[in-house]
Amino acid sequence: MAVGAVSAAWLSNGGAPIAGIVLNDFGILAFFLLSLFARRLRESNQRAELLLAELEQTRAAQAQAATLSERQRLAREMHDVLAHSLSGLVLNLEGARLLAAQGGADPQVGDAIDRAHRLARTGLEEARRAIGMLRDDALPGPERLADLATEFEGDSGVACKVAVTGESERDLGTDGRLTLYRVAQEALTNIRKHARAGRVEIRLAYEPSGTRLTIEDFGGCGDPQAPSDGTGYGLTGMRERAELLGGTLTAEPTEGGFQVQLWVPA
Repeated sequence: MAVGAVSAAWLSNGGAPIAGIVLNDFGILAFFLLSLFARRLRESNQRAELLLAELEQTRAAQAQAATLSERQRLAREMHDVLAHSLSGLVLNLEGARLLAAQGGADPQVGDAIDRAHRLARTGLEEARRAIGMLRDDALPGPERLADLATEFEGDSGVACKVAVTGESERDLGTDGRLTLYRVAQEALTNIRKHARAGRVEIRLAYEPSGTRLTIEDFGGCGDPQAPSDGTGYGLTGMRERAELLGGTLTAEPTEGGFQVQLWVPA
């Protein structure tokens, strides 16, 4: 009926003007429908993007939770096995020291027990620190180099000095801070095991283009960075830590001993 009315109007008015009005109305309607479709499509795309973002966040949260759970499991294992065993070793060494003193043992025996006792206590502290790392506690950094030097002196009887130059407030990041500490720790461990040094220097320099850590022994013999007995990180581990930070690590003999140098770019 509506079509008939339109046809009648078209015929009574000459046809062309009414046809133009009808086509114009259809054009407006088509434009409106296209605009509505485009808006719905845009809203649909936005909702899809939000859903994808939420999905990624959920996956990231799940992965983080799984990682945290595994780290906590490892922390518990280390505490229950390693830390417990080292605690028992410390107590037994304390008892052995008392027995040696009461039994009139050779002083060298007492000195050996004292050194073993210090090593056991240091190992226990490192185990506890590693457990703390797994639990996201504060990680050691260059501020603890002086502590490493003091421990080295107490254990080896060799003088060990620390010198720091440059802007010490530089932000090295968590990995950079830990790498500096671990490289110094491993270098000192190797010196203690494989060299007979007269003295040791730890030099930390904050330079404009990066940070340089040097551990050098003087008057030693042999290769203090020789492969260890399976403990510690070893020269390979130190190099890997440096490379992960875009840095380098060199270990080579000098005229007076041996030198390990770590370079980390700024």
